[in-house]
Amino acid sequence: MIRVVLADDEPLIRAGVRAVLAAEPDFDVVAEACDGHEVVALTRAHRPDVVLLDIVMPRLDGLSAAAEIHRTVPGTGLIVLTTFSEDEHIVRAFDGGASGYLLKTGDPQELFTAIRAVAGGAAYLSPKIAQWAIRRLDTGVGRTSGAARARELVDGLTAREREVLALVGSGLSNAEIARRLHVVEGTVKTFVSSILRGLAVPNRVRAAIIAHEAGLVERG
Repeated sequence: MIRVVLADDEPLIRAGVRAVLAAEPDFDVVAEACDGHEVVALTRAHRPDVVLLDIVMPRLDGLSAAAEIHRTVPGTGLIVLTTFSEDEHIVRAFDGGASGYLLKTGDPQELFTAIRAVAGGAAYLSPKIAQWAIRRLDTGVGRTSGAARARELVDGLTAREREVLALVGSGLSNAEIARRLHVVEGTVKTFVSSILRGLAVPNRVRAAIIAHEAGLVERG
């Protein structure tokens, strides 16, 4: 069962998302929040697998809440679910530790896929946001450098770490990487943590982009 905390300041939105998730047997909404401070507190209390956050919320916005959750409850998967697709919001979300970014206009199946992916240790972006990431983040917008810098960073990793990074860049979850490499999932988690430190990036989204920039993953 994937345990979810849902945060949105609009009761109708929360009710709608909760109803959609209730239709899937592997989701359990364990708590709901209407502002940023509340979702941080509920995440600390419930330790969910995934937190869904809107951006615009009272007292503390969703992006600031995501960064605080990432700092204090680092094992929690963070997905931003919003109507905003502006560059500054996407960059802040990734820098704050989010592993998913979805638009509320998307299909419910996309939300299901994202929650399962992030709960499994992978990252997920809606198609529109993925196009933005490829177009902008890998050309130096935000904090990710271009191809030369990416290759330099990757050269500092061990051969096994580069192999794992390539699979992260291909969108595989920790469990899928473990099966591919014939190791236990805990070993993959250790490698991913080491890779993030070595690349000096906050999450798998940034690491995946570096993998593409460095040529570890074939384009297209």
